[in-house]
Amino acid sequence: MSTTFDVLSLIQPSGDIHVGNYFGAVANWVRLQDEKHCLFGVVDYHTMTVPFDAKKLRQRTWDMALDLQACGLDPEKSLLIIQSLVPEHTELAWIFSCITPYAWAAKMTQFKDKARQVESQGASYSAGLLLYPILQAADILIYKAGHVPVGGDQDQHLELARDVARVFNREFADIFPEPLPLHTPTPKILSPADPTKKMGKSYGPKHVIGVFEEPDSIRRKVKSAVTDTGDAPANGDGSLSPGVEGLLTLLEASGHGDAARGFREEYAQGTRRYAPLKEAVADALVAFTDPMRERRKELRSDRKAVKRQLRESSAEARVIARATLAEVREATGLPPLP
Repeated sequence: MSTTFDVLSLIQPSGDIHVGNYFGAVANWVRLQDEKHCLFGVVDYHTMTVPFDAKKLRQRTWDMALDLQACGLDPEKSLLIIQSLVPEHTELAWIFSCITPYAWAAKMTQFKDKARQVESQGASYSAGLLLYPILQAADILIYKAGHVPVGGDQDQHLELARDVARVFNREFADIFPEPLPLHTPTPKILSPADPTKKMGKSYGPKHVIGVFEEPDSIRRKVKSAVTDTGDAPANGDGSLSPGVEGLLTLLEASGHGDAARGFREEYAQGTRRYAPLKEAVADALVAFTDPMRERRKELRSDRKAVKRQLRESSAEARVIARATLAEVREATGLPPLP
């Protein structure tokens, strides 16, 4: 029962990558691929748990895989796959769903939150929304991954995967290692329009800054970013407003820690220069994302080659998934596949 991959992480194709996604997850993936044996995947099946457009789903799936490479994921260093090109994930998910107590799935915080959101819109949520954490467990366990980078909101889902592995190993055969969380340092990137919120597409376009967004648009959003009301903190402890902290975090994440420290010192002394701070952040973000925009243009000029490579990587992953599934079928009494 050895691990097949040191690290596995997945992302839904829910639109363009923004700087919150990048600094919060993708930057760590790019770093980890130089240190560990990694598999990264675009999980298009997960996107189907809520109403979706078929044409947009297909396009967004290919685009997300391409954009991850533009952000620095190297298919020569790590395996980058598309989930639905490895259908063994769903077969294992069905087997897991038959040994997972209903109560385990129903208690998932994200399920309850998303179900309430769907119901508030006068719609009914799907059975897939309830079961997708079990599919997520299959995504991880089918590759016997050792570690999964997670944020605090994903700890519960990883714990479910560990519970499922434990039940299967006890009831049938000792096949699955229990994946461990990999808590990597990630800056919390806030919405420029409302710094009390984390940057996220669900709030609308003005709340996100896209990695591949045009420089003029990036500059406009930073220039209009909320800072504070103009009053110094009453407690005199040197703390800054969420808006200023958000801008300084972006400056630091973009590789300009010295400049950020300079602004912090000025603010601590009572000097508040919002325009220079915003200009520095805008310049830093544009310069930081320029290479990714250029790489994206190169990849998009030869989409066929990118798709071919993704199919080859997914086929390579499928060999591993089939081997795991063969063990599972043997252990659970299912006939071997021809």
